[in-house]
Amino acid sequence: MTLAFDTALDLARMRRDRHARLVASMADDGIDALLLLGQGNVVYATGVRVPACDQNLANHRRAVALVTADGAPPHLWTWYPEGAPPDLPTDHVHGGLRLEIPDDAAALAALVHEACPAGVLAVDELTMPLRAAFGTRPLADASVTLGRAKIQKTADELECIRRAQRINEAAIADVKAILRPGVRGTDLTGHLLERIFALGASGNTVDPIWQVMPPSIAAGPFTMTGDVVFPLRTTDRPFAAGDVIWVDNGIQYEGYQSDFGHTWIVGEAPDATRRDQCARYRAVIDAVVDAIRPGVTALELTRVAKAVEAGRRTPWLAHFYLAHGTGTESAEAPLIGTDLGDAFDETVVLTPGTVLVLEPVIWDDGHGGFRAEDIVVVTDTGAERISRRDDSDYE
Repeated sequence: MTLAFDTALDLARMRRDRHARLVASMADDGIDALLLLGQGNVVYATGVRVPACDQNLANHRRAVALVTADGAPPHLWTWYPEGAPPDLPTDHVHGGLRLEIPDDAAALAALVHEACPAGVLAVDELTMPLRAAFGTRPLADASVTLGRAKIQKTADELECIRRAQRINEAAIADVKAILRPGVRGTDLTGHLLERIFALGASGNTVDPIWQVMPPSIAAGPFTMTGDVVFPLRTTDRPFAAGDVIWVDNGIQYEGYQSDFGHTWIVGEAPDATRRDQCARYRAVIDAVVDAIRPGVTALELTRVAKAVEAGRRTPWLAHFYLAHGTGTESAEAPLIGTDLGDAFDETVVLTPGTVLVLEPVIWDDGHGGFRAEDIVVVTDTGAERISRRDDSDYE
């Protein structure tokens, strides 16, 4: 049975609002046309739905959008025309193109030139044949234009994120109920996928992660660069009593993402150290949420988080990674506490409607760590918590 929601959702209005934001952002940057290949951006521009599939197939059958500054409906090229929204004119919905093939890339370039023969054309991604097909035509970077439009969510966008997260959390509660020694990660994944669709999810966007974490950095797997590996793929290895699992997954509702993270212990109650780690995590989250309001910079938030943790940092990062945004992509702007450094964080200023996924790591080498995720949205006066994590195991 799908979940019932109290707040109304108007998808046609949401698509109109997004298109208006894109056109306004294009005007700010003097852009005459946007050619979009990134799937989250195409969804944002058109509202198209495509079925979930293997990544290699998805790359070859990607949807493409063209948005023009005159405010006309966007053009959409898709292999799945049944996924086009009903308000998009049929003469703006075109068949799919294989942009890794020169002939199809040339066909798209010709159509783009017809719609925008002169002026500034901005792109978010390119295949090599498509770059060649445009020849000497200058191509601007669409990232700033897209980011400005996407970073502030409308009421309908926020409702989609709330619904996605509520479905995710309800499904996760059912999954956690079957966790015990001997259960496999593949068992959890199968149960989660069954539950999210039964509860009304539109799709799954992050392969579910149930990663057993080592007690120390030295005991863990490493990449060739010497960094700790996270996440690892789901396996059919049975979980053992005492395994510490970092949980991470994401689903979507009408194109908008949820993000769930937590730390589970298989078959045992948390000891004093693990309860303390959870308490420290919550202290960081509470302090950061209390500091969120319009006008605050990302740098201020990272300083708040560092102050709570008394100078500690995540186990394998020189910086204090704190948060990412979410919307039509599971991780999008803003990014807070990354290796871009303090100078970058100081340029990120919070505005109402910005959604953050807070996910710092608490770690005590030799005793493992605690990681979770909390989604919040910046309001006119502070922050609203969207996630409703259950930490009762750690009380």
